[in-house]
Amino acid sequence: MNFLRYIRHTCLLALLLCGAAVQAETFVFTAIPDQDETQLQERFGKVADYLSKELGVEVRYIPVKSYAAAITAFRNNQVQLAWFGGLSGVQARRLVPGSVALAQGYEDQFFKSFFIAHKSAGLQPGETLPEALKGKTFTFGSKGSTSGRLMPEFYLREQFGMAPEKLFSRVGFSGDHSRTIAQVQAGAYQVGAVNYAVWESELAAGKIDTDKVQVIWTTPTYPDYQWSIRGDVDKRFGAGFQDKVRAALLDMKDPELLASFPRQSFVPASNDDYDPIEETAKAIDLLD
Repeated sequence: MNFLRYIRHTCLLALLLCGAAVQAETFVFTAIPDQDETQLQERFGKVADYLSKELGVEVRYIPVKSYAAAITAFRNNQVQLAWFGGLSGVQARRLVPGSVALAQGYEDQFFKSFFIAHKSAGLQPGETLPEALKGKTFTFGSKGSTSGRLMPEFYLREQFGMAPEKLFSRVGFSGDHSRTIAQVQAGAYQVGAVNYAVWESELAAGKIDTDKVQVIWTTPTYPDYQWSIRGDVDKRFGAGFQDKVRAALLDMKDPELLASFPRQSFVPASNDDYDPIEETAKAIDLLD
């Protein structure tokens, strides 16, 4: 009889511990490193606190060193949610069946890139890309960036009918938009392509010397950043969890939180919104 009581007690304890482990599981997210790491830590640390309160689970932000690392973390279930660019989101969702684009910034419905140039390059702002770009030195952002590589390269190929490596005397990849601005401003590259929101944010912060660098062309608009979530989160965190995450993102109203992106609000998104990005990536051989 004592043995049976011991077995029951042991089983009950195991069930309680299992339940506690499920309750204590941490929801983890990351973001593409499109800006200085210190800025990202500050921004997403606050987002983690907000989501933890709204979702009723521990939420943690982990930084990654590259766009590819963000995609890998999502694929390997090291993170369940990620703030991706248009292309990185498409790439990640293709690797994780059932994953969903949940929300995008209001501005992300009509995103754009700036082509910027050092004043010494002698390029003037205009409605089209100037022929004088030929032979200049040029830097993209990250190789996997929608606004810093994919769409700028698409428009370059569309206008000049050749790959960037043939169009420019030297082509680089800075790694993020902040570095692109810094490199062009310093004259390390004559021209670069940059996310317009990062440019405007750094301009407002007094980090850009417009006597040295200026915007010379603005691309047409396209869909870009979005929050994407793995399709298996309901199994892991409970039925309806994905909907709770979407609702928390759409209900983010704190001006300080939104300003750190910067976005005026978040609006619903779907995988279909990013079909133009996928088709463009296929057209320039960035996707199969």
